[in-house]
Amino acid sequence: MKAAVCREFGKPLTIEEVKLTSVNEDQVHVKVAACAICHSDIMFASGAWGGHVPAVYGHEAAGTVLAVGANVSNVSVGDAVLVTLIKACGTCAMCESDHPTDCETPYDRVGGSPLTDANGEALEHGMATAAFAEEVVVDQSQVIGLPESIKMDAASLLACGAITGIGAVTNSAAMPKGASAAVIGAGGVGLNTIQGAVLSEASYVIALDVEQSKLDGALEFGATHTVNAMDKDAAEQVRAITGGRGVDYVFVTVGSVAAYKSALNYMAARGELVMVGMTPSGHEMGIEPVNIAAMSQVLRGSKMGDTVLQRDIPVLLDHYQAGRLKLDELITNRYTLDQINEAIEDTKAGQSRRNVIVFD
Repeated sequence: MKAAVCREFGKPLTIEEVKLTSVNEDQVHVKVAACAICHSDIMFASGAWGGHVPAVYGHEAAGTVLAVGANVSNVSVGDAVLVTLIKACGTCAMCESDHPTDCETPYDRVGGSPLTDANGEALEHGMATAAFAEEVVVDQSQVIGLPESIKMDAASLLACGAITGIGAVTNSAAMPKGASAAVIGAGGVGLNTIQGAVLSEASYVIALDVEQSKLDGALEFGATHTVNAMDKDAAEQVRAITGGRGVDYVFVTVGSVAAYKSALNYMAARGELVMVGMTPSGHEMGIEPVNIAAMSQVLRGSKMGDTVLQRDIPVLLDHYQAGRLKLDELITNRYTLDQINEAIEDTKAGQSRRNVIVFD
């Protein structure tokens, strides 16, 4: 089968013939129909978070089950499924407390990889998924069934972009009805965060970005107000919208230290900064702890929207089928696997909501 292989950090991926092992008793073999490109894939492929090469990335996928291991009971051969990076042991403290995105059981993505190249060299199982490939083998905890009615390209967005943004609101922050929210960054994850705030019935949903086209898009996805983050009086604008208070929740959905620094200016007393966007390793910011303490504010991390697949995906599918959740509108372009480097460059340019690799 073919896969897009990262041979050197920061260089174009190469399309190669690779080999995939058979499933073990706990694994699922999936024929990939669609895989969206996430900025996390780009960060790993650039070397921004370290790691090992050669590797195959891609973690936001949907497809059809080809084979299952003896212990697999949640899906069957022929099922349409969502494929995610949420590999969970089910028995550690985090898994038992319904936080599988923080599973404490380590996974050797090289030594335990089901992938090898044509010469037999192990390929890193990028983010435990490696879905920039025609087929994947993943743990059963990483998949959940999908209705046949949903298109695979739209479904793939549920695997990361949608759950990361929406879950930051509904799970990580557990934002109550009537609270006010600011969302910094109106790209793919930011638009889903906006959708999460709308679904949570926020009083104000203020989108901040530096691109007017993205701010216009934010309004399409439910933002009540927009502010250009480059405006010198951006903080004053946010406070004016909220009657001088600032917002109850600020969601930073871009991996930018500057965005995180600015977020502190928008928060009300007892406000919460929810940290969704991931910066390159080594990037730091300074804060004055006294200000956070004096205002009783909270800094909260949010990884993959603190998602529990069996709990959250059925809810999102219901919202989608009822017209309350936009997925199709998030897709900007579709590419073949052979065009993946073009798709990555377009994603890096920052104008696309989500680009998706589609397979025959």
